[in-house]
Amino acid sequence: MSVSCLRVVGSSRAALHLIRHFVSKTVTRSAHCLFTSFISKDVWHSTMNLRALTTGRGLIHHTNLVNSPMNYCTGQVRLNCWNCNRRLDKSVFFCVSCKVVQPPEEEASYFKIMDCDYTFTLDTNKLQKRYLQLQRSLHPDNFSQKSVKEQEYSESQSALVNKAYKTLLKPLSRGLYMLKLEGMRIEEGTESGADSYFLMELMEINEALDEARTPEEANKIGRDTKEKLSELTEQIDAALHKGELQAAKALLTQMKYYANIEEKVKEKLSKFM
Repeated sequence: MSVSCLRVVGSSRAALHLIRHFVSKTVTRSAHCLFTSFISKDVWHSTMNLRALTTGRGLIHHTNLVNSPMNYCTGQVRLNCWNCNRRLDKSVFFCVSCKVVQPPEEEASYFKIMDCDYTFTLDTNKLQKRYLQLQRSLHPDNFSQKSVKEQEYSESQSALVNKAYKTLLKPLSRGLYMLKLEGMRIEEGTESGADSYFLMELMEINEALDEARTPEEANKIGRDTKEKLSELTEQIDAALHKGELQAAKALLTQMKYYANIEEKVKEKLSKFM
Protein backbone atom coordinates (compact mmCIF):
# COMPACT_ATOMS: atom_id res chain seq x y z
CA MET A 1 0.00 0.00 0.00
CA SER A 2 1.40 3.42 -0.96
CA VAL A 3 2.18 6.16 1.56
CA SER A 4 -0.55 8.38 0.10
CA CYS A 5 -3.12 5.61 0.61
CA LEU A 6 -2.03 5.12 4.21
CA ARG A 7 -2.44 8.84 4.79
CA VAL A 8 -5.99 8.74 3.38
CA VAL A 9 -6.90 5.71 5.49
CA GLY A 10 -5.35 7.24 8.59
CA SER A 11 -7.09 10.57 8.09
CA SER A 12 -10.43 8.79 7.44
CA ARG A 13 -10.09 6.79 10.65
CA ALA A 14 -9.25 9.95 12.57
CA ALA A 15 -12.25 11.73 11.07
CA LEU A 16 -14.50 8.76 11.93
CA HIS A 17 -13.17 8.78 15.48
CA LEU A 18 -13.90 12.51 15.81
CA ILE A 19 -17.42 12.05 14.44
CA ARG A 20 -18.14 9.19 16.85
CA HIS A 21 -16.78 11.24 19.75
CA PHE A 22 -18.93 14.25 18.78
CA VAL A 23 -22.09 12.15 18.41
CA SER A 24 -21.46 10.42 21.74
CA LYS A 25 -21.00 13.74 23.53
CA THR A 26 -24.07 15.25 21.85
CA VAL A 27 -26.31 12.31 22.73
CA THR A 28 -25.01 12.22 26.30
CA ARG A 29 -25.60 15.94 26.79
CA SER A 30 -29.03 15.76 25.18
CA ALA A 31 -30.02 12.84 27.39
CA HIS A 32 -28.75 14.65 30.47
CA CYS A 33 -30.58 17.79 29.44
CA LEU A 34 -33.82 15.90 28.86
CA PHE A 35 -33.58 14.02 32.14
CA THR A 36 -32.71 17.14 34.14
CA SER A 37 -35.58 19.16 32.71
CA PHE A 38 -37.94 16.22 33.07
CA ILE A 39 -37.45 15.79 36.81
CA SER A 40 -37.45 19.55 37.37
CA LYS A 41 -41.17 19.66 36.62
CA ASP A 42 -42.94 20.89 39.76
CA VAL A 43 -45.09 17.77 39.94
CA TRP A 44 -41.94 15.67 40.52
CA HIS A 45 -40.93 17.56 43.64
CA SER A 46 -42.85 15.21 45.92
CA THR A 47 -41.27 12.27 47.71
CA MET A 48 -43.86 10.04 46.11
CA ASN A 49 -42.85 10.89 42.56
CA LEU A 50 -39.11 10.82 43.22
CA ARG A 51 -39.58 7.32 44.60
CA ALA A 52 -41.64 6.36 41.59
CA LEU A 53 -38.89 7.70 39.34
CA THR A 54 -36.27 5.44 40.92
CA THR A 55 -38.42 2.32 41.30
CA GLY A 56 -40.31 2.53 38.04
CA ARG A 57 -43.72 2.64 39.75
CA GLY A 58 -46.21 5.25 38.72
CA LEU A 59 -44.33 6.39 35.62
CA ILE A 60 -47.28 5.55 33.38
CA HIS A 61 -49.22 8.37 34.98
CA HIS A 62 -46.60 10.92 33.88
CA THR A 63 -45.94 10.00 30.27
CA ASN A 64 -47.80 13.13 29.18
CA LEU A 65 -45.12 15.25 30.86
CA VAL A 66 -42.39 13.79 28.67
CA ASN A 67 -44.23 14.80 25.52
CA SER A 68 -44.52 18.42 26.58
CA PRO A 69 -42.06 20.73 24.76
CA MET A 70 -41.43 22.54 28.05
CA ASN A 71 -39.64 19.46 29.38
CA TYR A 72 -36.93 19.54 26.75
CA CYS A 73 -33.97 21.87 27.10
CA THR A 74 -34.11 22.72 23.41
CA GLY A 75 -37.84 23.36 23.51
CA GLN A 76 -38.35 25.34 26.71
CA VAL A 77 -40.93 28.06 26.30
CA ARG A 78 -39.52 31.45 27.18
CA LEU A 79 -42.45 33.81 27.58
CA ASN A 80 -42.19 37.50 27.00
CA CYS A 81 -44.20 40.26 28.62
CA TRP A 82 -47.12 41.18 26.37
CA ASN A 83 -46.59 44.87 27.17
CA CYS A 84 -42.83 45.55 27.11
CA ASN A 85 -41.71 42.29 25.45
CA ARG A 86 -39.13 41.64 28.15
CA ARG A 87 -38.42 37.96 28.67
CA LEU A 88 -40.06 36.36 31.68
CA ASP A 89 -37.57 33.83 33.05
CA LYS A 90 -40.22 32.08 35.13
CA SER A 91 -43.95 32.04 35.66
CA VAL A 92 -44.91 35.34 37.27
CA PHE A 93 -48.06 37.33 37.87
CA PHE A 94 -46.44 40.65 37.04
CA CYS A 95 -43.64 41.73 34.73
CA VAL A 96 -40.58 42.74 36.75
CA SER A 97 -39.76 45.48 34.26
CA CYS A 98 -43.04 47.30 33.52
CA LYS A 99 -45.07 45.90 36.50
CA VAL A 100 -47.99 44.97 34.21
CA VAL A 101 -50.17 41.95 35.12
CA GLN A 102 -49.58 38.91 32.94
CA PRO A 103 -52.08 36.39 31.52
CA PRO A 104 -52.59 33.29 33.69
CA GLU A 105 -50.56 30.15 33.08
CA GLU A 106 -53.52 27.81 32.61
CA GLU A 107 -51.44 24.62 32.61
CA ALA A 108 -49.66 25.39 35.89
CA SER A 109 -50.58 23.17 38.83
CA TYR A 110 -52.40 24.71 41.76
CA PHE A 111 -49.44 23.84 43.96
CA LYS A 112 -47.20 25.95 41.77
CA ILE A 113 -49.67 28.83 41.64
CA MET A 114 -50.02 28.89 45.41
CA ASP A 115 -46.29 28.29 45.99
CA CYS A 116 -46.97 25.15 48.07
CA ASP A 117 -45.06 21.91 48.45
CA TYR A 118 -46.56 19.08 46.43
CA THR A 119 -47.75 17.11 49.43
CA PHE A 120 -51.09 16.01 50.87
CA THR A 121 -50.22 17.51 54.27
CA LEU A 122 -49.37 20.98 53.03
CA ASP A 123 -49.16 23.98 55.34
CA THR A 124 -52.65 25.52 55.20
CA ASN A 125 -51.49 28.62 57.11
CA LYS A 126 -48.94 29.30 54.41
CA LEU A 127 -51.60 28.62 51.79
CA GLN A 128 -53.95 31.19 53.33
CA LYS A 129 -51.21 33.82 53.57
CA ARG A 130 -50.31 33.26 49.94
CA TYR A 131 -53.96 33.53 48.94
CA LEU A 132 -54.45 36.86 50.74
CA GLN A 133 -51.22 38.21 49.30
CA LEU A 134 -52.17 37.34 45.73
CA GLN A 135 -55.72 38.60 46.02
CA ARG A 136 -54.53 41.93 47.41
CA SER A 137 -52.39 42.45 44.32
CA LEU A 138 -54.59 40.76 41.69
CA HIS A 139 -58.10 41.84 42.70
CA PRO A 140 -59.93 43.40 39.72
CA ASP A 141 -60.74 46.52 41.76
CA ASN A 142 -57.06 47.43 41.56
CA PHE A 143 -57.26 47.58 37.76
CA SER A 144 -60.40 49.64 37.21
CA GLN A 145 -58.31 52.49 35.75
CA LYS A 146 -56.07 50.23 33.69
CA SER A 147 -56.40 49.02 30.10
CA VAL A 148 -59.09 46.54 29.10
CA LYS A 149 -56.47 43.84 28.63
CA GLU A 150 -55.08 44.36 32.13
CA GLN A 151 -58.58 44.21 33.58
CA GLU A 152 -59.25 40.93 31.78
CA TYR A 153 -55.96 39.41 32.93
CA SER A 154 -56.51 40.47 36.53
CA GLU A 155 -59.98 38.89 36.54
CA SER A 156 -58.61 35.66 35.05
CA GLN A 157 -55.69 35.54 37.48
CA SER A 158 -57.91 36.29 40.46
CA ALA A 159 -60.40 33.58 39.47
CA LEU A 160 -57.61 31.04 38.99
CA VAL A 161 -56.13 31.85 42.40
CA ASN A 162 -59.58 31.45 43.99
CA LYS A 163 -60.04 28.05 42.39
CA ALA A 164 -56.55 26.89 43.36
CA TYR A 165 -57.05 28.03 46.96
CA LYS A 166 -60.43 26.35 47.41
CA THR A 167 -59.13 23.12 45.88
CA LEU A 168 -56.03 22.87 48.06
CA LEU A 169 -57.58 24.13 51.30
CA LYS A 170 -59.56 20.99 52.24
CA PRO A 171 -57.97 17.52 52.41
CA LEU A 172 -60.64 15.82 50.29
CA SER A 173 -60.54 18.22 47.33
CA ARG A 174 -56.74 18.41 47.64
CA GLY A 175 -56.39 14.64 47.51
CA LEU A 176 -58.78 14.30 44.58
CA TYR A 177 -56.81 16.97 42.73
CA MET A 178 -53.53 15.16 43.42
CA LEU A 179 -55.03 11.96 42.00
CA LYS A 180 -56.16 13.95 38.98
CA LEU A 181 -52.58 15.13 38.45
CA GLU A 182 -51.56 11.47 38.62
CA GLY A 183 -54.10 10.62 35.91
CA MET A 184 -56.66 9.05 38.24
CA ARG A 185 -60.23 10.03 39.09
CA ILE A 186 -62.94 8.94 41.52
CA GLU A 187 -66.19 8.65 39.64
CA GLU A 188 -69.05 10.72 41.00
CA GLY A 189 -72.17 8.83 42.05
CA THR A 190 -70.42 5.46 42.26
CA GLU A 191 -69.41 3.26 45.16
CA SER A 192 -66.09 2.28 43.65
CA GLY A 193 -63.64 1.06 46.28
CA ALA A 194 -66.29 0.72 49.00
CA ASP A 195 -67.01 -2.79 50.27
CA SER A 196 -70.36 -3.96 51.66
CA TYR A 197 -69.16 -3.85 55.28
CA PHE A 198 -68.09 -0.22 54.92
CA LEU A 199 -71.38 0.75 53.25
CA MET A 200 -73.35 -0.98 56.01
CA GLU A 201 -71.38 0.97 58.61
CA LEU A 202 -72.20 4.22 56.82
CA MET A 203 -75.89 3.35 56.76
CA GLU A 204 -75.85 2.81 60.51
CA ILE A 205 -74.15 6.16 61.09
CA ASN A 206 -76.67 7.96 58.88
CA GLU A 207 -79.58 6.26 60.64
CA ALA A 208 -78.18 7.23 64.06
CA LEU A 209 -77.83 10.81 62.87
CA ASP A 210 -81.41 10.89 61.57
CA GLU A 211 -82.65 9.53 64.90
CA ALA A 212 -80.58 11.96 67.00
CA ARG A 213 -82.92 13.97 69.21
CA THR A 214 -80.43 16.14 71.10
CA PRO A 215 -77.35 18.23 70.19
CA GLU A 216 -75.24 15.92 72.37
CA GLU A 217 -76.16 12.90 70.27
CA ALA A 218 -75.37 14.74 67.03
CA ASN A 219 -72.10 16.09 68.47
CA LYS A 220 -71.06 12.57 69.45
CA ILE A 221 -71.44 11.44 65.83
CA GLY A 222 -69.59 14.58 64.71
CA ARG A 223 -66.63 13.87 67.00
CA ASP A 224 -66.43 10.25 65.83
CA THR A 225 -66.53 11.42 62.22
CA LYS A 226 -63.73 13.96 62.76
CA GLU A 227 -61.60 11.28 64.37
CA LYS A 228 -62.17 8.97 61.41
CA LEU A 229 -61.32 11.76 58.96
CA SER A 230 -58.10 12.41 60.88
CA GLU A 231 -57.15 8.74 60.63
CA LEU A 232 -57.92 8.71 56.91
CA THR A 233 -55.78 11.83 56.40
CA GLU A 234 -52.76 10.06 57.90
CA GLN A 235 -53.39 6.91 55.86
CA ILE A 236 -53.82 8.85 52.60
CA ASP A 237 -50.65 10.84 53.21
CA ALA A 238 -48.70 7.62 53.85
CA ALA A 239 -50.13 5.97 50.71
CA LEU A 240 -49.24 8.96 48.51
CA HIS A 241 -45.71 9.13 49.88
CA LYS A 242 -45.26 5.45 49.04
CA GLY A 243 -46.66 5.96 45.55
CA GLU A 244 -49.54 3.58 46.30
CA LEU A 245 -52.10 5.46 44.20
CA GLN A 246 -54.78 2.78 44.16
CA ALA A 247 -54.73 2.60 47.96
CA ALA A 248 -54.91 6.41 48.15
CA LYS A 249 -57.85 6.36 45.76
CA ALA A 250 -59.76 3.84 47.90
CA LEU A 251 -59.07 5.85 51.06
CA LEU A 252 -60.18 9.09 49.41
CA THR A 253 -63.41 7.37 48.41
CA GLN A 254 -64.01 6.64 52.09
CA MET A 255 -63.11 10.21 52.97
CA LYS A 256 -65.81 11.46 50.59
CA TYR A 257 -68.46 9.52 52.51
CA TYR A 258 -67.28 10.69 55.92
CA ALA A 259 -66.99 14.29 54.71
CA ASN A 260 -70.61 14.01 53.61
CA ILE A 261 -71.60 12.78 57.07
CA GLU A 262 -69.69 15.70 58.63
CA GLU A 263 -71.80 18.13 56.59
CA LYS A 264 -74.99 16.33 57.63
CA VAL A 265 -73.96 16.69 61.28
CA LYS A 266 -73.63 20.45 60.80
CA GLU A 267 -77.07 20.58 59.22
CA LYS A 268 -78.52 18.53 62.07
CA LEU A 269 -76.99 20.81 64.70
CA SER A 270 -78.35 23.89 62.96
CA LYS A 271 -81.87 22.51 63.42
CA PHE A 272 -81.41 22.46 67.21
CA MET A 273 -80.64 26.18 67.28
